[in-house]
Amino acid sequence: MHAKTTQPKDPNLYNGDVLNVHDPKANGKKMYIESYGCQMNFSDSEIVASILADAGYSTTNDLKHADLVLVNTCSIREKAEQTVRNRLEQFNSVKKSNPKLKVGVLGCMAERLKSKFLEEEKIVDLVAGPDAYKDLPSLVKEVEEGRDAVNVILSKEETYGDIRPVRLQSNGVTAFVSITRGCDNMCTFCVVPFTRGRERSRDPKSIIKEINDLAEKGYKEVTLLGQNVDSYLWYGGGPKKDFRKASDLQKKTAITFDKLLDMVAIEQPKMRFRFSTSNPQDMTSDVLYVMQKHKNICNYIHLPVQSGSDRVLEAMNRQHTRAEYIELIDHIRAILPDCGISQDMISGFPNETEEDHQDTLSLMDYVKYDFGFMFMYSERPGTPAAKKLEDNIPESVKKRRLQEVVAKQQQHGLYRTQQFVGKTVEVLIEKESKKSSEHWSGRNQQNTVVVFPKENFTVGDFVNVKIESCTSATLIGKAV
Repeated sequence: MHAKTTQPKDPNLYNGDVLNVHDPKANGKKMYIESYGCQMNFSDSEIVASILADAGYSTTNDLKHADLVLVNTCSIREKAEQTVRNRLEQFNSVKKSNPKLKVGVLGCMAERLKSKFLEEEKIVDLVAGPDAYKDLPSLVKEVEEGRDAVNVILSKEETYGDIRPVRLQSNGVTAFVSITRGCDNMCTFCVVPFTRGRERSRDPKSIIKEINDLAEKGYKEVTLLGQNVDSYLWYGGGPKKDFRKASDLQKKTAITFDKLLDMVAIEQPKMRFRFSTSNPQDMTSDVLYVMQKHKNICNYIHLPVQSGSDRVLEAMNRQHTRAEYIELIDHIRAILPDCGISQDMISGFPNETEEDHQDTLSLMDYVKYDFGFMFMYSERPGTPAAKKLEDNIPESVKKRRLQEVVAKQQQHGLYRTQQFVGKTVEVLIEKESKKSSEHWSGRNQQNTVVVFPKENFTVGDFVNVKIESCTSATLIGKAV
């Protein structure tokens, strides 16, 4: 079970978007892609679409027309894995009436469960991990010739920086650009280091090239994406872990995240930039001052904390204390007074006491997050927590604590949106409002959703909107 406020989609969780696009290079074969999990998975699906387009596959949103079904999976929570399993069972039912249909699993579940899908459960034909997408054309060929295919080898170098992603189900306005892959942080509850491998950064030249390409196509906003963007480091190709072996010249000319952020903001001054996700122990003042310097870098930081208790943070191996996190929050508020801040929070981590839970609630009271993404602890096989800690908090206690965290966040979300009433904010129109065909929907700098009457505006316009009212998640106003 998980809960979240009704804010923009979680930087770490997506919920089964079907991706579709037609590529004119394709010659008749069609694939159907579903993506679950994080924004990185969504971005990876665009890379997969590009790689397989070159191999002759267009994508379709009609399962009946598909020759190949690919499910890009998430292992971050048990519920996400179960959702994928249910979908695979449904696809296997479709295969009974269409024996030529082939089904493949991509992403973190593919990496975690490896050949189990093929050998034990026999519910898929193809398995490819997050670093094996360039091998997909040969894997698909193996499947087409009647053989099962698997590649889940993790890479220390692969960043897909040379692949131009196919933008899937795009609004033509906002896009993700991946700048790092993998993670070195080893939080005890997290499977990412095991399913996505060690952290590596992408060549900044390829990042800027992709952003310039998006600008030429009319995109207005880019989110720089990574499991931990603040640890981005490039010094001519050397892995992050070998930076101590770099020459003095390499160290002097190294590009850190603040420098990359400065570069992209200068390169495309009319484009708006966001980034996700930040880890508290890696965020520097330099990043905050670059945000302060450039008006086209949004005043919004997703800053997961997971718990307000030092004892739980240590058990999670979070590499920061409650006091250090609060000091960072104070620093952000001093440099960027109107910065929106969101959180990730886990309720019911092993051995969490009622006092630990109250520490989390009091931290929330201190920060008053704009919105957040809140979950009950879900034990993930293979993680340090699963190996060393008993999942010993009763389900009923987890649910009650989560409900209290969610209620607290809703209270704080309303407090934050109320601060905008009477003010004018700049909004980038992204789409029609879900609730009214007469209104546009977009986001302000702080990542809060804003809806307002359409008038003569269109998707992709930047509009100044005076806020007249609000809910705990949405601002409502009129263009001025």
